[in-house]
Amino acid sequence: MQPPSFFVTPGYGDRLRDLLHYSQAVRIGDRVEISGQGGWNDDLVIAADLEDEIAQAFRNVERTLSTAGASWANVVHVNSYHVGGFPPVVNETMATLFRRYMPDHAPIWTQVGVEALGLPEMRIEIRVTAIVP
Repeated sequence: MQPPSFFVTPGYGDRLRDLLHYSQAVRIGDRVEISGQGGWNDDLVIAADLEDEIAQAFRNVERTLSTAGASWANVVHVNSYHVGGFPPVVNETMATLFRRYMPDHAPIWTQVGVEALGLPEMRIEIRVTAIVP
């Protein structure tokens, strides 16, 4: 088995590693796991609009995967964590973004409703597993 390689997303990842001592991604062989990505910018500010927050979380997943040599095309499993339940806009936005970022495949997906996430303003966090051939 290959040893793990840890990655930190430039920008917010550096800040979170310094504050909380964790990495944004780990790669072991062809498998990439990322920590949950929120809809924050590099200053950890969350978008006020829920759709914008979800879209930013997808962009942050993309950035984090890229640091480990992967992309959305390699994603096989998505976990999403949601505060505030599942109003129709959540599934509509998630499905639209799945189709945009992964037009050639549909990953497995687990949605979980939670009471709170790492930052008080967060309403979504997305964690993925990717397999890089």
